[in-house]
Amino acid sequence: MTNENFRSGFVALIGRPNVGKSTLINAVLGKKISIVSSKPQTTRNRILGIHTTPTEQIIFIDTPGIHKPLHELGELMNQISLETLTDVDLILFIIDGNDPFGAGDNFVIQQFQKTNPKVILVVNKIDLVKDKNKLLLNVVNFTKAYPFDEVYYISALTHENVDSLVSAIVKNLKPGPMYYPEDQMTDYPEPFIIGELIREKVLEMTREEIPHSVAVVIEDMKANDVNPDLMDIRATIFVERDTQKKIVIGKNGSMIKQIGTLARKDIVMLLGQKVFLELWVKVEPDWRNKKTQLRKMGYFVQNS
Repeated sequence: MTNENFRSGFVALIGRPNVGKSTLINAVLGKKISIVSSKPQTTRNRILGIHTTPTEQIIFIDTPGIHKPLHELGELMNQISLETLTDVDLILFIIDGNDPFGAGDNFVIQQFQKTNPKVILVVNKIDLVKDKNKLLLNVVNFTKAYPFDEVYYISALTHENVDSLVSAIVKNLKPGPMYYPEDQMTDYPEPFIIGELIREKVLEMTREEIPHSVAVVIEDMKANDVNPDLMDIRATIFVERDTQKKIVIGKNGSMIKQIGTLARKDIVMLLGQKVFLELWVKVEPDWRNKKTQLRKMGYFVQNS
């Protein structure tokens, strides 16, 4: 029997690439579940972030940014995002407060109009907005295009108004069960999150030198045979070209060492124990257009 005082539901974060969807989930949870990068299209799979209190449970679904696809992986990412629209109780349409209303936003809104879901417009990155009048005029363009239930102005990075947004989400959810244990923060297994943390560091360290042709697969993860308090992790970083492999490894292995050091710090925070991280780099030409390779790397390829 449902507790009438307990509210729960599934909430999708939808928007164009690099508007701060992953940053918002991490801000609400107070822990890194979804990776963040200044490069667009960082998120590739739907990632559940689970926020639970004694009175509510919000299951956030962080989706890939909707964009014009250039390869099989891009098509898959768009499919994942659009399918989410019909599976949730509430949608947060996240926009960057500095970006004007454009064709990409209009495309997303056209998808809303097919099912008329409950949508909150979330204007993110207000800490970076310099012209507030321009911002308000831009928001008017959004509200003319779709009858949003509410509009919230936030900064996921500084946490400004994030608590108010969470309260608004809860208000829009119905009484329901606790779908996940109260101490669970994501539905993804630890190896997946660890692989994502490593990929985040590759994107951070290589900047514009390496496009989104990087994937990480955890090949092995187990307690050390001698020291059970130490976790041994072996991961492979896949790239598409030999030149990219050289960049990721760096001169005398300097880049791969930095990537490993930074990733290990986040992994230790995630697991709460010491980690030995072994990284390898492998070239897999054109892997983003190979469905068998996409499956191996953990992407949900359907009808194949």
